[in-house]
Amino acid sequence: MRDEPMPNWAFRGMAVALRLMERFKRPKERLVQASLKPGQTVLEYGCGAGSFTVPAAQIVGQDGIVYALDIQPLALETVQRRIGREGLSNVETILSDRETGLADESVDVVLLYDTLHLVRDKQGLLEELHRVLRASGFLSADHQHTDREEFVMTMTSGNRFKLQAENQHTLSFRKV
Repeated sequence: MRDEPMPNWAFRGMAVALRLMERFKRPKERLVQASLKPGQTVLEYGCGAGSFTVPAAQIVGQDGIVYALDIQPLALETVQRRIGREGLSNVETILSDRETGLADESVDVVLLYDTLHLVRDKQGLLEELHRVLRASGFLSADHQHTDREEFVMTMTSGNRFKLQAENQHTLSFRKV
């Protein structure tokens, strides 16, 4: 089962809404609370308009890298424009509906914000994220649009991830 990108007009509308919401969601503060650190390798799955991509790249700095993955080509174009305006050179974009193309255990942090509810094959996605995440790494996710208990059950099924910490709507999972 393959996920499909949303229509371009829908993405454009969503991108405007996401940019407005950045003022209230404070992505950089959320990433600091999620324990992003300089030098880390980060995968943002479902990067959308780059609300978390840009601050993640700023936090990890030139010794780190952020992979911004999305199924929507316009999302990646938007991210590339934003990182260009910010002068960031530590972001690589990946166009995919699931497969990252990254090496096994090559990522310190996976960001899964406001995305899981859009994915059809959730277990397939979690398998891929588990594969690329280092044993010492963690997955930071939010359960926006999903009941918390249902979200945690989905994330922990398959014995890939274990809930480690919770901060408001942001949950941190360790690799099992």
